[in-house]
Amino acid sequence: MPSHPLILRIVAMIFSVILHPLFIPVIAVAYMMYIQRSPYTGISMHDRGLILARVVVNTVFFPFVTVLLLRGAGFIKSIFLRTRKERIIPYVATNIFYFWMYLVFRNQPMVPGSTTAFILGIFIASSAGLLCNAFFKISMHAIAMGTFCGLLLAFIFLGNVSDTFLPLMVLILLSGIVLTSRLILSDHNLFEIGSGFLVGLICMLCAAWIYIL
Repeated sequence: MPSHPLILRIVAMIFSVILHPLFIPVIAVAYMMYIQRSPYTGISMHDRGLILARVVVNTVFFPFVTVLLLRGAGFIKSIFLRTRKERIIPYVATNIFYFWMYLVFRNQPMVPGSTTAFILGIFIASSAGLLCNAFFKISMHAIAMGTFCGLLLAFIFLGNVSDTFLPLMVLILLSGIVLTSRLILSDHNLFEIGSGFLVGLICMLCAAWIYIL
């Protein structure tokens, strides 16, 4: 495989870190709070902060600490989870955190339905990623970007076209950059990336449909 210029690899690494799968749920919920805004109409800034803090703890802090503990105990060789085997336990642990957060949000009236549906979507997508991981190293970055795109598509299907179209176009562009970055860094092939994006997209749309029904 041809080697890419160093500057290109550095840029690819920057985008891979900034839009890491750990951060996408937080970014997506913050988008609904402060850009989309309509799901959080009537919810105080204090309550918004509490919701966002719970998302940070369950989707960033706990999964990251789990990976660090696995690395310290010698169960994985790298925090970058470069092999399918190394990804099994983090997938399972993350699924537990996502499902727990979904159960908590579902029973709290102050949490908008769109946020609860999104958490359900990332749980379904992560579960699908764990299943696919048994056969090939599906891209976690692609799954994450697919779920975010699925969320915005769900808003469009629900009638929020004017407020969502431009953000969706920007997100599609960022998704292309992130997925290209994964190819540049040689962490995945085109099939692993394309299938990951479709898995995330479809799972999020299914979660929105399930939750609405």
